[in-house]
Amino acid sequence: MSQLVAGVDEAGRGPLAGPVVVAAVILDPQRPIAGLDDSKRLSEAERERLAPLIRAQALAFHIEIVGRAEIDQHNILQATLRGMARSLHLLRPIPELALIDGNRLPLALPCPARALIGGDALEPAISAASILAKVERDRLMIALEDIHPGYGFARHKGYPTPDHLDALRRLGACAEHRRSFAPVRAVIEPGLF
Repeated sequence: MSQLVAGVDEAGRGPLAGPVVVAAVILDPQRPIAGLDDSKRLSEAERERLAPLIRAQALAFHIEIVGRAEIDQHNILQATLRGMARSLHLLRPIPELALIDGNRLPLALPCPARALIGGDALEPAISAASILAKVERDRLMIALEDIHPGYGFARHKGYPTPDHLDALRRLGACAEHRRSFAPVRAVIEPGLF
């Protein structure tokens, strides 16, 4: 029997608003999924086509949402690593090895792990995790457009585009803006910048 290997990746470290979404996926070697790649290399339509296939054909997957408050409390890197650790702890079955996109490993994992720089383009399980995380985060940001209209979350997904920065200056920060990020702090505490 082959080793149970989980791929782990995240979406949303760079935006000024919304959560980071982490996914862990154990692919079924008997049911390969064609077209897996780094989610950033795929079109939205390709990601939307692949996400339900991954959910249906993977041996296991878990999606973990790391909210704005946790990001502000622990910083973006530590909050992301905490989300990765939780996603692996909640994955069933527990993997025998975790391949994590990037150059840092979370602490206290339930299995041995290896960091893989550029892993979302190299390792199918990480690609699958990348796709699930990106699709889930995009859906959450589109939903936030209705809750916090005027910021353009459905368009830019919280990234610091000129439109988003303009809306932030005009409207101020909403509950989903990351207070620990400099452009948001500059609006909340303008005297500091």
